Amino acid sequence: MRLRNSFLYSVSALTLLGSASAFAQEAAPAAGVEQLEEVVVTGIRQSLERAAEIKRESAQVVDSIVAEDIGKFPDATTAAALQRVPGVQVTVGANNEVQGVLIRGLGDILTTLDGREIFSTTGRGFAVQDLPAEALSRVDVIKSSTSNLIEGGIAGVTDLRLHKPFNFNERTFVATARANYPDNVDEVNPQFGFLATDRWDVGNGEIGALLNVTWYKNDFDRPISFVAERRSLVGAPHGETGVLAPNTFGGLNDYGWYERPQANLAIQWQATDNLEVYLDGLYAGYRDEQQSAFVATPFFFAETQLESLEVDESRCFLSRVTPGGFNPNLNDLGRKDAEGNPDPNFDTDTLCNMESARFSNVRGLTSTQAKKQDVDNYLGAIGFKWNNGPTSVKFDTAYQRSEREFSNVIVDIGKHITVDIDTDVNEGGMTWHPGNPLGTEGGWFLRNGLNQNFEESTGELWQTRLDFRHELDGAFGFIRAVEAGVRYADRSALFEQAQLNVGAPGGDLATSLDGLPLPADFLVRSPGIDRINNGASVLLPNPDYLRSAAGRDVLRQIYGAPTGNPAFQPQRRFDASEDTYAAYFQLDYSVPVGGLTIDGLIGARPTRTERHIEGAGVVNDVVVPRIADTTDTEVLPNASARIDFNNGFQARASYAKTMRRPEFNALNPGLNYIVATNPSVINSGNAGNPNLKSQISDSYDATLEYYFGPSMVSAAVYYRDLKDRVITAPNTETIDGIDYNISRPRNVGAATLQGIEVSGQTFFDFLPGVWSGFGAFANYTYADTEVKGDDVLAGFPLQGVSKDNFTVGLLYDKLGVSGRLVYTARSRYYDADMTGTNVARPIEADRVNDLEYIPTVLNYVRPGGRLDFSIGYDITDAIRVDVGGSNILRNRYKSYFDVDWLNRDFRYDDTIYTLGVRVRM
Repeated sequence: MRLRNSFLYSVSALTLLGSASAFAQEAAPAAGVEQLEEVVVTGIRQSLERAAEIKRESAQVVDSIVAEDIGKFPDATTAAALQRVPGVQVTVGANNEVQGVLIRGLGDILTTLDGREIFSTTGRGFAVQDLPAEALSRVDVIKSSTSNLIEGGIAGVTDLRLHKPFNFNERTFVATARANYPDNVDEVNPQFGFLATDRWDVGNGEIGALLNVTWYKNDFDRPISFVAERRSLVGAPHGETGVLAPNTFGGLNDYGWYERPQANLAIQWQATDNLEVYLDGLYAGYRDEQQSAFVATPFFFAETQLESLEVDESRCFLSRVTPGGFNPNLNDLGRKDAEGNPDPNFDTDTLCNMESARFSNVRGLTSTQAKKQDVDNYLGAIGFKWNNGPTSVKFDTAYQRSEREFSNVIVDIGKHITVDIDTDVNEGGMTWHPGNPLGTEGGWFLRNGLNQNFEESTGELWQTRLDFRHELDGAFGFIRAVEAGVRYADRSALFEQAQLNVGAPGGDLATSLDGLPLPADFLVRSPGIDRINNGASVLLPNPDYLRSAAGRDVLRQIYGAPTGNPAFQPQRRFDASEDTYAAYFQLDYSVPVGGLTIDGLIGARPTRTERHIEGAGVVNDVVVPRIADTTDTEVLPNASARIDFNNGFQARASYAKTMRRPEFNALNPGLNYIVATNPSVINSGNAGNPNLKSQISDSYDATLEYYFGPSMVSAAVYYRDLKDRVITAPNTETIDGIDYNISRPRNVGAATLQGIEVSGQTFFDFLPGVWSGFGAFANYTYADTEVKGDDVLAGFPLQGVSKDNFTVGLLYDKLGVSGRLVYTARSRYYDADMTGTNVARPIEADRVNDLEYIPTVLNYVRPGGRLDFSIGYDITDAIRVDVGGSNILRNRYKSYFDVDWLNRDFRYDDTIYTLGVRVRM
């Protein structure tokens, strides 16, 4: 009812304003980037020049990416294009897509679509890869805040802009087709797009309409080999002191397919000279069927024998070691004897790295995680822009619904095998199974158990805002304009999950596959991993069978589980609703000083959030509902100044207070956990924290910019002082006598970020003839971050942040030929905090007996870089062809535990080549 009433109020306001007789064409221009007129550009040169113009004229610190033409973004995906922006860092996901965008070291980014907040299901952020780059006209990365911007991004705001019909002066039709070739899968994948727009005179006004549709499908394969968490070889059955060995050695192929359908519609009606009414709609979907095909060889079962061993005695460290060979947890450190005296459960040992070894009678495993995911995002909006002389008003109301369904069914099989390992070959491990028994028919048994996971999540948002600007025309001296606005947002998030793990009948390796009621094609071959048996494939459960309803029920009967999908479990559910009220008042000023001009914005944005969350926990096997109601209020001030030196130079400085509300799943008051059926996998669980505070940042920025002809050079410094930073990490907790790694979010005391960004672009117009079409661009970011306070990570940088990041590119645009060759690189960073796990680790000699101290363990990613290229040719004014490639130097993700010889993952990021054609009429 609340959403319905908001909609009725919106329509009423629109009707009332539509009856006025004196209106103007343009909207109330919000400060900054929205004041610039949208235009369609063509070519790399115009794209870069337009981006420089946006940066120069913006009231905020902004870097923009502008489409080179309709349906032609500089990179294949939005996230891939964003990695070229100074201060932006990205990662590569399991499906080989570039994702995980960070701005200046933070992922707490507010994403907006044409200025409206947009999100993915129950999260705060939006997965930008869900909106194909082909649909975008431009992206603005806004790094400093002003009061008119929606609060919620302490890292910044990423504003995605779609094409609009009034940006085109004539009827336009554009069709695109592309063939993408991912080298890892050796397949050609299709991609299509279509845009149609036109404008019509209607009475005294004009109507424009635009429809844009895109679709693509990709097959992918991302092979990974891993050397798992280390422990001392003293653990049973080996009893060898002084040796640091992997608990397991293995790998996986993340492979399958995904597709992304997208359609957006825009209608603009210039009702009078003063009033524009608009209607926007968007659908963006994601479908995938993928599987994680695991190969694993755990080395610590009772029957496993160590046949040979080589130890590198130059790679050693002092460590605490429990009788099982692990790092002691809080329970081990706090153990007391019968008299109540400290009796910690560990010894100390100098552990040296296992370089190579042979193990026999190993419980070899192959496993299929058969996953299926559907995501649907819907957004509709209506609004108007009204201008009457110095006064302008903009009204916008929008509704978004984001849905996700996910399932994952896991079946493990195995047999006893012999395994040879080498833990350090080109910064990764390698393993061999003599005779490739895991790729051979016969002798297979069920292992571990049947694991089922089903999830549904839904997020909804109704947002309504009204913005006002009045030009003062010198009436109040240096104050050029007054801006004000209000915004209301009604957000909800519902997450439901069912997890059911059932052990293998008779126990591990007790039930042979022979004789089970399984089809002849139950076992299929995996793609293979270069570092395991030199890429030979293995046999594993058929993922399509695991995804089928009939196949799942057969397996449930074999494992003794109920047929049908398990019901959603109340202890895994959370239901959140959140009302946000915000307003702002801002002064736009301009002061002449000695022939120069200083202008800027001064304002404040008060905001109030009222939140209700329902979850549940399990106490003594009873589900206990848990409810949390919270309210927070913040006032977010901002001030900025820009000096125009009238010779192409300008400088700016700004301050803003920004905030980031906690994720809904982090606020969930419930606790859930599950016992793993695989003894090599640690029992795990998750818990929220309804008392989490919003993260707050005091943000300072300063820039010096120089614009000359088509060229630009910019230098920026920034400083962020964060408090109540949220970090989630696992710690061992004992529940009903069983140890679990429970991940809980927490507010760390504080964190700081500071850095330098330098960027530039130019075309070499002074060169003769065809050479004058060459140009170049480059940027470099130095990011210095530090966790403060008494957190276990105090003194360390923030997770996911590289200290050094740079991009350098060569450009060409002349005589119908355009192209770019771009290299982007980043220094090492860590992407996981493993401190709360049981992995063996170094400890300082003088802190061995400090029973309140647990040394940190971080998973570091080695430095890396990607080289991409694209080149196109305009056959005619209407037809263009292009070729391109991404990651053509085959950069690999390589990680290690804490010290650089403790190799962990070696991931084969894909190389993708593309061939496309675009026809414009």
